[in-house]
Order: sequence, then structure tokens, then C-alpha cells
Amino acid sequence: MKIACISLGCPKNQVDLDVMVHILLSAGHETVADLGEADVILVNTCGFIESAKTEAIENILEACAYKQQNPELKVIVTGCLAERYRSQIEEEIPEVDAVVGCASNKAIDTIVARLFHGEDHLESYGAKKDFPLGGKRVIGTPAHYAYLKIAEGCNNRCHYCAIPGIRGPLRSREMADCVAEARWLAGEGVKELIVVAQDPTAYGEDWGKPGSICELLDKLNKVPGLEWIRIMYAYPERITDEFIAAMKRNEKVVPYLDLPIQHCNDTILKNMNRRSNRAELLEVIGKLRREIPGITLRTTLIAGFPGETEEQYAELCDFVKTVKFDRLGCFAYSAEENTVAAKMPNQLDEETKQRRADQKSRIRGIGVSACGPRSGYKGVLLRICRHFPTFLHRHLCFCEICIFFVADFSYVMYHKEGITARTRRRIMVRRDKENYYLDIAQTVAERGTCLRRNFGAIIVKNDQIMSTG
Repeated sequence: MKIACISLGCPKNQVDLDVMVHILLSAGHETVADLGEADVILVNTCGFIESAKTEAIENILEACAYKQQNPELKVIVTGCLAERYRSQIEEEIPEVDAVVGCASNKAIDTIVARLFHGEDHLESYGAKKDFPLGGKRVIGTPAHYAYLKIAEGCNNRCHYCAIPGIRGPLRSREMADCVAEARWLAGEGVKELIVVAQDPTAYGEDWGKPGSICELLDKLNKVPGLEWIRIMYAYPERITDEFIAAMKRNEKVVPYLDLPIQHCNDTILKNMNRRSNRAELLEVIGKLRREIPGITLRTTLIAGFPGETEEQYAELCDFVKTVKFDRLGCFAYSAEENTVAAKMPNQLDEETKQRRADQKSRIRGIGVSACGPRSGYKGVLLRICRHFPTFLHRHLCFCEICIFFVADFSYVMYHKEGITARTRRRIMVRRDKENYYLDIAQTVAERGTCLRRNFGAIIVKNDQIMSTG
């Protein structure tokens, strides 16, 4: 059968789909990119917040619309929306042929076989403790990077979050299994390994071994072939001296962290059931910047949490301006059923929540990487990784660029290793933007595509230009 896949949501969801695709390929099926060619469309959904649910439903309806041209088409819904709403999906969208909960991903080939043997409106679920932590997989990302899922579920119990109800409590993956998959990924040509979980810094706590992420980083750093290791999400209260030391001693770990602080006001943080306060957040951020000079810090914020006053909102805006995160995402609070926050008094109206989220997003581009430590890159030779797709295979090479300044422009001298030292390109980027260093990297990628048609995307350490000293 020809199977088309739509993957929505977070990187952890992408890994789940990679495992399902491997199972389907092993069963003799093939994947296609064109939904119109498919015998089966698998929609791997997110159901975290309202906007994600809306996106998932839109994609399910789009998939079902293809039944008009192919009445034999089967539509299967998997992922968090399937796990969270189960039979409600088929009740409200009867065109769906099967709803598969996360614990039943490993049976996806059996589900497909049953559908084509005459069964319909199938449902398959399982216990949250049976959610797969790993397994043989394909690599659904571009060739140069891949996600490594090291845990499932979460024990943080933030009052706004539906994840524990969907994915269950924290279950850490065996360290040897994580390292084995990392070795396999490196053998497949992966250069950047992105470590993901709901909270990677909690890794091992369910074994009674908090801080196990440090040992895991030590082991991953020794995997031959990997160039960079990125930790996706790190909760501020678990940024210990030991964790910082592990980032520093392992040269492959990039100086980048996503700290989902959500807010800075002590009352709001307490109501969210977060374990940090404003003073502790400032202490952690300051320590990271002192201990790891040039580190890139990203964060996510929630606007319009129940009871948030204009004064508390203004405090958060001032906090963002003071801290100067390099990257920032802000979301309007979404009241999710069966969460503590959804039952709180003083719920804000949608217009107020969205206004606050939009305003906060507009002040995000003032990070230190744009106007502080990155200025040290002037005249420094920087090594970047470039992806070259071809008709037969995909491969990587490393390139070098050098930044220097002329009047109001930045000139980038670029050459590709392995061809000739004379093969150079000079690229000009305006300096009138806050984030012009990132613009340089983006322009190199765009101009590269123009200069040689087989140039692919550029990837840059810390989401910016990587300096190897």
C-alpha cells in the first residue's frame, strides 16, 4: 500500500512517526509525498493547546476530502489528539477509518491490514506505561540532524499543561538504548543530535537518579561522527552546577538552551505550579551567561494566564527587555480541559490574551546575540555546515565564511572546502537590522541556492553562525 504521512506538533511526535514509518516499510508498504497518490493517509496529530487541536482537525478534514477522488482511501489518526479524545474523533468526523492511541503505534501495520480486510472504524489504545520509548525508525528530518527522544511523559504537573494526562508520568529511556540509537544516527550521516523529551533535565528522576542527563551527555559526546549535540528544553529549576559543567566539558554540546520560563511574576508562577521565582530565574540566567560566554538562550512565555493583571503583564514585558533573550516564543493562554488552571477564577477573554501575546512577541528581537557577544565574530573565520541534496543521495560538507565590515554593510567572504581555495563568493548584508548576524547566515543559504542549484539549507550552531575558534 502507498502511505502518505502528515506529522504535526513537536519533535517527539516526529520521532513517534519515524518509528511507525519503519514498521510500515518493514511490512512491505511504501511512503508517498503526494496525498492524492495514497491508499492510506496517516495524520500524526498534536493536541496540546487549542491552536494545535484546530490545526490537527483541519489536516484530518483535508485528508478525508481525498476520499472524494479515491473512495477506497483509508484515513488513520494517531498522536496526541487521538490519545486525548479517542472515540470523539470518529463520532465527530465519521470519515476517519481508525483512531490509534500512542501506546498502539507499534501495531500500526496490523491496523492497516485490518482496514484492508474489510474492518472499519477501528480504535486501538493502550496503557500510558506502554508508550514506546524507542524502536527502529527512519530519519524523517533532513540528513544533517535528527531528534533523539530520551524520555516520555512528565512529572512536573504544571497547572496549565495537559501533557501528563495525554502522555502520562515521566519514563526515562535506558541510557544504553539512547547511546545505541545515537551511534546508529551518526552512522547514517547525522551531524547534529537534538536531545528531546518533555523535560530532558528530569531524565533519570524516575529511576531515583536526578541529574542523569549529565552522564548521558558525557556518553553522547563520545559518539564518533556527531558534530553537535543540542538539548531541547531545560527547566530552570534543574539547571544545576553539575548540568552546566556537563555542557562545558563536552565540546560537542552546543551553547544553546531553551528555558521555558512561562512567566516571571512570583504569584503567577506559583499559580502555574512552577518551582522557580523571579529571583531564581535571574540567578540561573546570569550563571549560564557567566559560565558559558556567548550562550544562546530561548524561552517561551504564556500571556493571559488566569488572574494575570495588567501590572503583572507589564512586569513580564520589562523582564524580557531586561534579560534580552536571543529567541522568544509567546502563546496566548489556552484553557485545557482537565487541567487545574482551566478551573481557576478570573479567566481572561480571548482578545486580551491574544493582544498581550502579540505585544510580547514584538519585543523578542533584542537578544544579546544580536548586539553583544556576537560582535566578537568580526574578522573571525567561522565554520558552518552545509547540506547538499542530490538526485541519488544526500551528503554534507563544511564551509568557511569570514565577516568583516564596510560602511553600513557586512561583507561575508565565503568559500566551499574541497573544490578550490579560489572558489569564493562575496555576499553583502545590510547592518540596519537588530539580528544582522543571523541575517548573514540566512543570506549565505539563500545566495548559495542561487549560486549552485544543488545547494540545500544551511545549519548553524545555536541557530546562528557557529564559531569553532
